[in-house]
Amino acid sequence: MSKLLKMALAASLITLSTHASAQVTFYENDNYSGRSFTANRAIGNFANAGFNERASSVVVLNQRWEVCEDARFSGRCIVLRPGRYPSLSAMGLNDRVSSVRNVSSNSRVDEDRYAPVATPVYDNHRRYNERLYEATVTSVRAVVGPSEQRCWIDREQVGQDRNVPGAIIGGILGGVLGHQIGGGRGQDIATVGGAVAGAAIGSNSSNGYSQNVQRCSDSNNRGQPTYWDVSYNFRGRDHNVQMVNPPGRTVTVNAQGEPRS
Repeated sequence: MSKLLKMALAASLITLSTHASAQVTFYENDNYSGRSFTANRAIGNFANAGFNERASSVVVLNQRWEVCEDARFSGRCIVLRPGRYPSLSAMGLNDRVSSVRNVSSNSRVDEDRYAPVATPVYDNHRRYNERLYEATVTSVRAVVGPSEQRCWIDREQVGQDRNVPGAIIGGILGGVLGHQIGGGRGQDIATVGGAVAGAAIGSNSSNGYSQNVQRCSDSNNRGQPTYWDVSYNFRGRDHNVQMVNPPGRTVTVNAQGEPRS
């Protein structure tokens, strides 16, 4: 084999290795749980992979990726830098991603198109021709994140004279009107909508008034770990790594004891 051919072959292997390590993994639930879907190339329609509008968290490796609400990279799009994004809700994309594509390293992206800064992520993919070993896990500690506050809006009646009969009559009339408008399954929805609207009309025909009231409660995450703090020993040295999934009895490492998948 000529020297030039060897150089060309080596260059192609390096290129393939680089593209293989540039990937994005979507998870069905927050904090990287549930079903997952990994892409290392542009996906114009998540429906083809059975993952349309299902993603709630994501991990990005090595390069930037653009995620979009609609198929074929249309609608609202956001660029994700390498890192871990435990929830897409913060950027308004929870259960809304329909397409994704890689952003080349020489592409210029305006700062306002980027998602909020992500948690750093370690690329544990096997490097080309790298020898792997098994290291014994010595301890595992599940770390549960802080409680979250969830808020919602209630409509509350204010005033001494609440027109209860008026609300009942209005609800009945509204239900009849809604039933006449709807058809099929839409008929049931229209009936409920009409009843609610009618009740509001009847209730408002009093001396009182209603207003929006925000209510909040704390959620303790139901004991779901945010990550696992794992210690392992390899060739007499102790190592530590944080993992999004619980490990087995061993973890895969390279000759330096660095984690590999």
